Amino acid sequence: MKIRTFLLACMLCATCAVQASALEYCYGGADDFLFAQPTNEGVIYEEKNPNVDRSKNVALIAPSFGSPTSYLPNSGEHLTPNLVPGALSGGLVNQVGSNSNISMSVSSVPPVTDSNSIKFSYTTQPNETAAVGFTSVTADSYYSNGSLGTLKIPAIGLSVKIVQGTDSSALKKGAGHFEGTSIWNGNIGLAAHNRGTNSYFGKIHTLETGDKITLTTKQGIRIYAVTSVVKVSETDVSNLENTSENCLTLYTCVRNERDLRWCVRSVEKAA
Repeated sequence: MKIRTFLLACMLCATCAVQASALEYCYGGADDFLFAQPTNEGVIYEEKNPNVDRSKNVALIAPSFGSPTSYLPNSGEHLTPNLVPGALSGGLVNQVGSNSNISMSVSSVPPVTDSNSIKFSYTTQPNETAAVGFTSVTADSYYSNGSLGTLKIPAIGLSVKIVQGTDSSALKKGAGHFEGTSIWNGNIGLAAHNRGTNSYFGKIHTLETGDKITLTTKQGIRIYAVTSVVKVSETDVSNLENTSENCLTLYTCVRNERDLRWCVRSVEKAA
């Protein structure tokens, strides 16, 4: 009996010893096949070139969301186009039309594929003779909100304020008035974007002859009728020359044709 009891005790001790060994842990790493290969294997990290100009002189304003160039690298409009290296080296070239006072200002800014902006500007001396009407922009031309007036085109459901200038900051606020063109008598030149959040002139190419345009300024209210809708070269500013009749000329880009512009001409309707 004592022998049987002793053997049972030995078997019980042996069982406990096996269970205790099961509590031992291994702190070694897992086998390689349990994990995928690291994603950064083979990637070479290079130090940025310290000689690259990253100042605002070459900064780009990103294209509008969803535009054809919104995902292209180095696309968009320059934040400060006048400060881009070489921008002022082009000088004044390309005399246009019979009026020798009008000239195209061409710069050597690298070409951009975004067509959201008017790519040209010009300077002119206003012709204020009795035969040709012209009304200059003065301090009295502005409303309290800083605008020069309002443009309404019922055919395309447009009502937009007019601001002075055609640079990027101006075209974000409304339709830009070409500095150097009249603001009332003679030929008034306006420009605006044709796409993006500020695409005020996105539908002017759909206008038809006879469509009404209403202009409101501090000088009064004038109604025009569309006479032509044509494509012109981006360097053609002959339609911005002053005229003896009261005209309103609208410019915007042509979608996917960066070298062209839509030009809509309208004349004052007879009373």
